[in-house]
Amino acid sequence: MESKELAKQAVISLDKHKAEDIRIISIRDLTVIADYFVIANGTSSTQVKALADYVETEMGERGVTPLRIEGYPSANWVLIDYGSVIVHIFYKETRAFYDLERLWKDGQQIELSTFLGARQ
Repeated sequence: MESKELAKQAVISLDKHKAEDIRIISIRDLTVIADYFVIANGTSSTQVKALADYVETEMGERGVTPLRIEGYPSANWVLIDYGSVIVHIFYKETRAFYDLERLWKDGQQIELSTFLGARQ
């Protein structure tokens, strides 16, 4: 699956399951580690784990499995690595502390409506 489509599917899953403040950053021109970061947060560690579970399950239904998952036991920051797309699901306070959007500010911020269409 193409990286833009992978990112789109992750965004759709996160949006459908009530993730907060979903952001997409294109980093392909900045690094070789991935093409996109998808960043979102949950309001509790339980929701963070549930969001990660939903993304993994729904991507799996499309035949896509992650290369690795980090941070699931603590559920402060769950990273799901799909190679060209890295999904970051944070607990709200942890997201504010690490502030990936600031660290990757040179990346291209992509409007959520690009992936969700007229729903936003």
